[in-house]
Amino acid sequence: MFQTFANLYGVHPFYMCIESDSNTHGILLLNSNAQDITLSPNPSLTFRTIGGILDFYVFLGPTPENVVQQYTEAIGRPHFPSYWSLGFQLSRYGYGSLDVVKKTVDRMRQYGIPYDVQYGDIDYMERRLDFTYDKENYAGLPEYIQQLKKDGMHYVIILDPFLSKDEAPGTYRSYELGQEMGIWVNNSDGVTPAVGKVWPPGDSVFPDYTNPRTADWWIQMCVEFKTVLDYDGLWIDMNEPANFGTGQYPGCALNDLNYPPYVPRITDYSLAQKTLCPDSKTYLGDHYNTHSLFGWSQTPPTFTAVQKATGKRAFVLSRSTFVGSGKYAGHWLGDNFSRWKDMHMSIIGMLEFNLFGIPYIGADICGFLLDTTYELCLRWMQLGSFYPFSRNHNGEGQTEQDPAVFGAEFAEISRSTLLIRYTLLPYLYTLFFDSHVHGNTVVRGLMHEFTSDHQTHGIDTAFLWGPAFMITPVLQEGARSVEVYFPEASWFDYYTGDEVPASWHRKYVSVDAPLDKIPLFLRGGYILPTQAPATTTTRSRLNPFGLIIALDERGEASGSLFWDDGDSIDSIEKEVYFLAKYTFSEGQMRTNIVKNGYRGVDSLIYNTVQVLGVTSRPNAIVLNGNVIHGKDLQYQENGVRVVLTNYENDFS
Repeated sequence: MFQTFANLYGVHPFYMCIESDSNTHGILLLNSNAQDITLSPNPSLTFRTIGGILDFYVFLGPTPENVVQQYTEAIGRPHFPSYWSLGFQLSRYGYGSLDVVKKTVDRMRQYGIPYDVQYGDIDYMERRLDFTYDKENYAGLPEYIQQLKKDGMHYVIILDPFLSKDEAPGTYRSYELGQEMGIWVNNSDGVTPAVGKVWPPGDSVFPDYTNPRTADWWIQMCVEFKTVLDYDGLWIDMNEPANFGTGQYPGCALNDLNYPPYVPRITDYSLAQKTLCPDSKTYLGDHYNTHSLFGWSQTPPTFTAVQKATGKRAFVLSRSTFVGSGKYAGHWLGDNFSRWKDMHMSIIGMLEFNLFGIPYIGADICGFLLDTTYELCLRWMQLGSFYPFSRNHNGEGQTEQDPAVFGAEFAEISRSTLLIRYTLLPYLYTLFFDSHVHGNTVVRGLMHEFTSDHQTHGIDTAFLWGPAFMITPVLQEGARSVEVYFPEASWFDYYTGDEVPASWHRKYVSVDAPLDKIPLFLRGGYILPTQAPATTTTRSRLNPFGLIIALDERGEASGSLFWDDGDSIDSIEKEVYFLAKYTFSEGQMRTNIVKNGYRGVDSLIYNTVQVLGVTSRPNAIVLNGNVIHGKDLQYQENGVRVVLTNYENDFS
């Protein structure tokens, strides 16, 4: 489970290739059997699978973004997340009691750290039983969740996919109803339930989510539990499916399914290691063929359950994923370690899952296993502030690592970085709209935007939000600078508005990165919508908007803003949203309203506009016929920034 370079939680047999002429293609092998893929220097790829159909799909691009758009058109566009789920989130396995949770929340508030979501890991449960909560250590949890909601926050709970079979008769309805409905994964006889050992006391059985009856049962259980704990989203874990032994009791029979002639290079070279025997029976057939579909099959009914339970857009976070999981769920990168190399690898994982059509992705900030250090956690908070899914989470027995526990300096640095995230949430939300509708990536490597520049192809230490915002984190202990590669484009320092010198283009440049700063850069040619930040998205959504207009070498820029109520189901499909396209050229900005279907936009007020890359100082600016000058027109001496403030205007 915790091994490095071992098979983990899911499979995505998809690759993207940039060819020598910069054209790009992608290939999917739609196959759910155990497999391995070997890369050789020819260059070539060798797919090996131990069963199933050789079902290949080819996506011809020609750009990297085109490939991902075509791929997600085939497998299902990514789901559209709620606005609140783009806020910072906090979790740990092992709070142990509600009192500890309360102390954690209170110190986060004491330092004013932006923070939208609190989690309950399995220690909130009574003896780790799904659909229960610990009425001793977590006494008052339902009431506390209501208090968090009144303060504009949200609460997410974990659910595991297995249930204890050994509770006293008449005391555990979830299991008894499942038994009555006959929904379990069975042994090879197809009749008796497969029995293993996982978190709950006693032994466990495993719901077969490929069975339509199981989906009905799961939805019913999740909806009923909403009346006990008023959750806002569900986090489904251990759904590979995980099992603490090698196969179920009494072990796997000696046959070609359990011990095939070829086994990919996986943990212990065993198909049953930490899971069920391959000859177990599911609704769709042998577990040999459907193992990789277990977590995937759990996500649609969980998605439906959350929407039915909450009446709002579903939040589902799944550990195990397969081709198409992004239509229903986001993902975190699993049980990482508090190590610098794990922080670096999280960027690679984040870029990969954007290729896989799961852009709502992030890693456990500061690491899940091992104790973190002050500097590692601080640098990871800076990086994690720009994960699409931004959550600090750690394991039982590890030292606390929330950004308020390290003291005032750490808290202030984390706060300042998260405030940048919250300022840019309208831009991030608009990127998720483009992802849901068109299949774009949200986070992308520099090679996506600068494909013909071969120096960008190997960069995994920096990344972009969309086409326009570059994040270059510190990934080495003790470093106080970062080597940043600037592709051929206009670039501006996010903090100062200074334009990067043209002499830096297509070069690696050492950029200062003191402990309190993560270097950030805006790309010329783009307009980014912003909003004055607050400590929750509930509050920030009430604040004035702004625009950052970063001009290219021609003095032009464009961008867009998507806006809706933030959590209604199918607001895009029902066209209950606002979409504006912005263009700037020849010294003028124009707004084209593409869709005006959301009445909440009537209160949208813009009071800050920044224009970066101005080459001459204007004496005044005309805004909708009104002349702006004097103290409302600020101009930095470096000649690249104009700021309009103290002027409320409806840009629609």
